Amino acid sequence: MSVIHAKHALLASGWAQDVRLSVRDGAIEKIETNQAADAQDTRVDTLLPALGNLHSHAFQRAMAGMTEVRKAGRDSFWTWRELMYRFMDQLTPEQIEAIAALVFMEMQEAGYAAVGEFHYVHHQKGGAAYDNLAELSERIFAAAAGTGIGLTHLPVLYTYGGAGKLALNEGQLRFGNDVARFARLVETARAGLQDLPGDARVGIAPHSLRATSPEDLQTALAQHGGGPVHIHISEQPKEVQDIEAWLGARPVDWLLANAEVNRDWCLIHATHMTDDETRAMAATGAVAGLCPITEANLGDGPFNGPCYLEAGGAFGVGSDSNINISLTEELRTLEYSQRLRDLARNVLVVSEGSVGETLYKGAAQGGAQALGRNAGEIAEGRLADLVAIDSNDPALCALSRAQILDGLVFAAKDHVVTDLWSAGRHAVKDGRHVERERITTAYRGAIAELLASV
Repeated sequence: MSVIHAKHALLASGWAQDVRLSVRDGAIEKIETNQAADAQDTRVDTLLPALGNLHSHAFQRAMAGMTEVRKAGRDSFWTWRELMYRFMDQLTPEQIEAIAALVFMEMQEAGYAAVGEFHYVHHQKGGAAYDNLAELSERIFAAAAGTGIGLTHLPVLYTYGGAGKLALNEGQLRFGNDVARFARLVETARAGLQDLPGDARVGIAPHSLRATSPEDLQTALAQHGGGPVHIHISEQPKEVQDIEAWLGARPVDWLLANAEVNRDWCLIHATHMTDDETRAMAATGAVAGLCPITEANLGDGPFNGPCYLEAGGAFGVGSDSNINISLTEELRTLEYSQRLRDLARNVLVVSEGSVGETLYKGAAQGGAQALGRNAGEIAEGRLADLVAIDSNDPALCALSRAQILDGLVFAAKDHVVTDLWSAGRHAVKDGRHVERERITTAYRGAIAELLASV
């Protein structure tokens, strides 16, 4: 058992002072308030529930900054995707592991305790399977084990190259599986969980309606034994148009009419929705998986936030392409996207109240739900997914306790994070990951090898 003493803590019941948390087997066993610290306690300033990062493609971190040069014509998500395919095709299993370890470390230093790794690179260049079908999933597992992050692994079903069952193009061959091989991949990946802590889990991720088919989606869902189901849903207007032309309905409308969407589901990039779709999605209890930094970088467009929150919708955030891993920046970009669209301030709060609190607490709870983790708030019996921040930092020291989350979301940088626990594993101390030197050295070596090979 370990004990954390916080001068201030945001408990499920609200703010409390001089809080002692006893942690055993990765969960919060006991909470006491108005208690003095013992000599052996780990002492922190302000303790918060740590967020789960619900959507990541770890390998894309290594290409950050490589696609920001405009060429003739109009750049878009689709032109970016072609560049991403060419980069991804060069990666070896060892490089994928080293990149993922860096990404997971950076997430923890930014305040994320867990990650949903939306994993679609399965095979060798050219599409041939590795001898171990789950070779690259197990590389992600090794990266998670080496950092201590909580992992929800989401193997991706990617069968077609576009709406209407188009053939995979050359850049997509490392992704491709039919439903039968996908089932074997998921089964093999689940067997590999034995080497990870007990909070790790495997869900499934039908990539998108355009990369599967109604029949394959139905089969994959029937084979799934329960737990997280993530899907890209309506990221781009072209995607919406293509699905409507093929299936006769917009993506969200079609999915809600043809699948039992519920609280296990996370709809990633639920960006282009009508008000009716937005309210219908909120009613299912599914989580809207929002990735504001990546969605801004790719020119996706803003989420229909006010309508969704008014309908009681759950949401969380993810770093997706990992071009900039920053929890605070992710949350403020979500709100700022709404302000820019609506020419208004303080948009993402129902009726009245703190925007920072709405964003932070909503993303903590929605992220935990999407990842299938018993977390999202500080309460007895919950996983000890915890983050400590320094409220004496210049960005926060002028604020009252009621304003701290507003300051964290809108004024602070991630360096205010002092400590991070993933299911009780104390991964970040004094603002640095405990394995930072080893992980960054391995990453630099992998990148040097990669650059020498191209």
